[in-house]
Amino acid sequence: MPPSWHWLYFLDTPLASGTGADGHPLKGGFLPPVPLPRRMWASGQVQLQGVLTVGIPATRKSTVVSVELKEGKSGSLVFVTLEHLLFQENECRIRELQHLVYRDAATAAAPLPAGQLPDLEVQWERELNVDPVLLFRFSALTYNGHRIHYDHAYATREEFYPGLVVHGPLLATALLELAIEQAGEAGLTGFEFRAIRPTFAPGVVRLCGRRDGNQLRLWSTDQDGFVGMSATATVPS
Repeated sequence: MPPSWHWLYFLDTPLASGTGADGHPLKGGFLPPVPLPRRMWASGQVQLQGVLTVGIPATRKSTVVSVELKEGKSGSLVFVTLEHLLFQENECRIRELQHLVYRDAATAAAPLPAGQLPDLEVQWERELNVDPVLLFRFSALTYNGHRIHYDHAYATREEFYPGLVVHGPLLATALLELAIEQAGEAGLTGFEFRAIRPTFAPGVVRLCGRRDGNQLRLWSTDQDGFVGMSATATVPS
């Protein structure tokens, strides 16, 4: 199974009665009961110690590694780090760290983070057309009910975004696919990504990259040319 496709499995599937007004599952269960309402998958690291094989039962062991409260310019922030270990045939095939950030609810439109232009020369690139249909399909595949990704009225009137928000994992998956293509038969041993600035739909996103030794440096840019997601993939030395 291609790397990152494990994000389509081991998903929580809450009933409507267990879903909040924003489309997220109600608090409780595995994740710590952080009181701040807005949650974002900010970054992650994936160690590819093996491959998952279709047709063989797999097990995921998840642990809350840390919970940290910090004060930022926009108010209180809580950072939660999760570790996921994926096993097949009693062997750990994938180790993943997932970093979540929680923040206060928006009460009015706020300025976006300052745009950052790429600082690397592009060696290869492709375009991804992000539209409401793509966002809806990715939400469905990952059982992500957060309404900022498919409900334009909610995203703009309740959370005060300028449009539908492109999923961070969607951009990460697209960059990972570009890395796999460039790595060829050598394959990858690791992948990490970090959200830099929100990307909004509809529009065309550029997926860019270049090779630097045994690392592939990757990034996405939005319609204004600003970096939305940065990533690094590692190939065998």
